[in-house]
Amino acid sequence: MSGMIEIQTLAHDATFSAYAAEPAGVPKAAIIVIQEIFGVNPGIRAKCDKLAAEGYLAIAPDMFWRIEPGIQLDPDVPEQLTQAFGYIQKVDLDLAVRDIEASIRAARARVGGGKVGVVGFCFGGRLAFLAATRTDADASVGYYGGGIDTLLGESHAIAKPLLLHFAGDDSHITPDKVAAIRGALDGNRHVEIHEYPGADHGFATEAGKRRNDAAAEQADARTAAFFAEALA
Repeated sequence: MSGMIEIQTLAHDATFSAYAAEPAGVPKAAIIVIQEIFGVNPGIRAKCDKLAAEGYLAIAPDMFWRIEPGIQLDPDVPEQLTQAFGYIQKVDLDLAVRDIEASIRAARARVGGGKVGVVGFCFGGRLAFLAATRTDADASVGYYGGGIDTLLGESHAIAKPLLLHFAGDDSHITPDKVAAIRGALDGNRHVEIHEYPGADHGFATEAGKRRNDAAAEQADARTAAFFAEALA
């Protein structure tokens, strides 16, 4: 079963929408799915549905609700891609992390105090890294998270499992940035990093021109194994 739910902010002064996909039986854990810059679009909802089929409660909060609620964009449409870049410039990362924390609390309550993971893509990959440094998420996964190299000063706070995926031919997250991330994180026993040669940014999207089937399937298999262990 799936549909929209409302989540209360940490300040209890507003609510924001999220897409929730529930498994057929009792959830084995919950996973917060953090959008790209394109909103909670069909691709993000499909990721939630796949996680629900694997036995998780999956919740994708609207991370643009403070700017313009309900945005759904298609990255393969040039005008909508430009629109998405405009929205991302207006995001307050601190408030976004607080909204993720609120989502984690809501999800934890729905699974009876059980474990909650976070997985994010692109913009959401950066937020997944921040979830690992600033929230009580039990495990986090970031796919091609842009800007992580500028946040490495927070890496000392990573104390729970973190998995990061990067595209080998990413024009946004260049090899020097991945090298900096590895330099800061390779010594942390909680962190696992994988790179995918020949893949470009957005390779794990559910559909569209950016998808690279081989890289997506390999990364998703690693993510599934990671969560199966970390959220058990």
